[in-house]
Amino acid sequence: MWRPIMNPMIDLWLVRHGETDWNRELRFQGHLDAPLNALGQQQALRLGAHLAAQVPSPLLASDLLRTRQTAEPLAGQWQTRTLPETLWREQAFGVIEGLTLQEVHERHPEIVQGWRSLDPDFAPEGGESRRQFHARVMQAVLALVERSRRQGWLSPVVVSHGGVLDMIYRSATGQPLAGPRECPIPNAGLNHVRTDGVRFEIVRWAQTDHLQGLPPSAVYPAASPSRR
Repeated sequence: MWRPIMNPMIDLWLVRHGETDWNRELRFQGHLDAPLNALGQQQALRLGAHLAAQVPSPLLASDLLRTRQTAEPLAGQWQTRTLPETLWREQAFGVIEGLTLQEVHERHPEIVQGWRSLDPDFAPEGGESRRQFHARVMQAVLALVERSRRQGWLSPVVVSHGGVLDMIYRSATGQPLAGPRECPIPNAGLNHVRTDGVRFEIVRWAQTDHLQGLPPSAVYPAASPSRR
């Protein structure tokens, strides 16, 4: 009997960037650059110290400032450089980037109506739809898996964004693209996923032991779209 050949899986460590002031203000960041705030810098330092004793692994990050700053302490501990990758960027929110949810309600009620339709193909002007964003994230994962096979990487670390991690979580759990986020994604939290670029297995999610004692990060309302 013919059986499909399953490609070997890699261990993928995913990190959401440290906190920014725009996280604290509940603003849509998207592709705009916002630096880490004081708490975000502490979170990044804790992350670097926590993983310092691990065998150095390939370290990638989206090319946006908040992810690169989060990766810097770990890169210093491992004496390596961070590889920037645009595919790992946050979802593009177009005309509402930089706005709070309240400002979106006031200035772009048509976008709020589009969200309420739960249509994964809806996109704000100049932004990505949930379906487009998910496809880009899957492209990023598959590209990393193929690169890992070529170069012998076993457990790459990627510093990315809340929306990116949400797309991976949805793929792993079979959650539909439409609808609000259903998983915690803390700033500078660690998430361990095994994948071959198609199949996903969550090993551990939202690990924050290394952040104990720090003030809590901003938490988005459960029913609002991601703004990371």
